[in-house]
Amino acid sequence: QVQLVESGGGLVQTGGSLRLSCTASGRTFSSYGTGWFRQAPRKEREFVAAISWNGGRIVYADSVKGRFSISRDNAKNTVNLRMNDLKPEDTAVYYCAAARYSDSSSSTSSYNYWGQGTQVTVSS
Repeated sequence: QVQLVESGGGLVQTGGSLRLSCTASGRTFSSYGTGWFRQAPRKEREFVAAISWNGGRIVYADSVKGRFSISRDNAKNTVNLRMNDLKPEDTAVYYCAAARYSDSSSSTSSYNYWGQGTQVTVSS
């Protein structure tokens, strides 16, 4: 069993930056691929970024490519999402998800562990 807790969300102005963290407990996180997803009101949950269990493969959604950066620190059981040049359309609840030996999948169905989410609001 893996428990995931997101942190780092908040209110920021357009063009600002935030760093989200996903901290895992319960098992050795280094064998788990991790993805970030987001869900805005009245919209489907969508893929943002993912990193494979060994950090060798990283994938981004086109909408965040060049602005967001995902990284992992296995010593701290943490995966971070650095978000720069934020836009109002980035406003959503951000979730991290994990699956053992996942290879940076962009599909929600690939992940069997999910955090509770953290709110990110970008004001115009």
